[in-house]
Amino acid sequence: MIPEAREHRVTAGDVELAVVEAGDTDRPTLLFVHGYPDCKQVWEPVMTRLAASYHVVAYDVRGAGASSAPVPRVGSYRLERLEDDLLAVLDALAPAGPVHLIGHDWGSVQGWEFATSPRLRGGLASFTSISGPCLDHFGIWLADRLHRPLDRRLLDALGQGLRSWYVYALHTPRLPEALWRGPLGRRWPALRRRVERLSVADDRPSATLPEDAANGAWLYRANVRERLRHPRPDRVATVPVQLVVAGRDPYLSPRLYDDLDRWAPVLVRRTEDAGHWLPLTRPDRLALWISEFVDGVLDGTVPSVSPAPAPAVRSVPD
Repeated sequence: MIPEAREHRVTAGDVELAVVEAGDTDRPTLLFVHGYPDCKQVWEPVMTRLAASYHVVAYDVRGAGASSAPVPRVGSYRLERLEDDLLAVLDALAPAGPVHLIGHDWGSVQGWEFATSPRLRGGLASFTSISGPCLDHFGIWLADRLHRPLDRRLLDALGQGLRSWYVYALHTPRLPEALWRGPLGRRWPALRRRVERLSVADDRPSATLPEDAANGAWLYRANVRERLRHPRPDRVATVPVQLVVAGRDPYLSPRLYDDLDRWAPVLVRRTEDAGHWLPLTRPDRLALWISEFVDGVLDGTVPSVSPAPAPAVRSVPD
């Protein structure tokens, strides 16, 4: 548990969101968004390391953890609805100024939506993306490679297609829900520990995981096909971005981020030789990188994004 954590309930339209915060509210706010099929407690190892220096906040997204679930349909889980949820959390927990956003997996997919949204301009100070691409960028990346002659870039696209097998499975009606609420939900913690080489003490499976995973299948159904088929070319980040790539991620190829400087005018790249769940396997490294990046944004070492940005990529030694 995060020392001296404070819990809240925030109403966001058709759901109530469970929010936790810790640290001095006068310090810079770091807002953490979890992925699939996790809930906010996946961030506890990182938040615990940062709470003494920052105001740290995390929430269970709709349908996960202690948050309520909307009606299970496409319209309830669109990224636009998730953006409404984030705005509600910001209004309740960080009304005084912009926050530094950190997202993992689907939390990072959401984070790209927020960091490129005109509605969030002025509400965010930076974005740290961990193991989760922007769906619009992904769609453009995919189309660019599928329409080329047989070369490495086409092979990159085919390779990512194989890694994304689970995305196709989650689009199947009713079957994913049945599996998650049955045998897969029971076996998931052990499967993840084996793949990620986690100890029982380091893992953070929630008691609500089977239901969270069943509800979260709608995230894929509501967003993936639409955004990949009709990607928006104007989704450029309005804040500095720190990209953390897991070099041994079995679900996402590092090649997905080859063209990211097109979409992130101020970009800091990091790579860690690890699997997908960096918040659990590399909390010390993540806490250090987040702190360095946020402090760099605050003191101007990391430049801000100008209104008419010119791409500038900065590599940082690991």
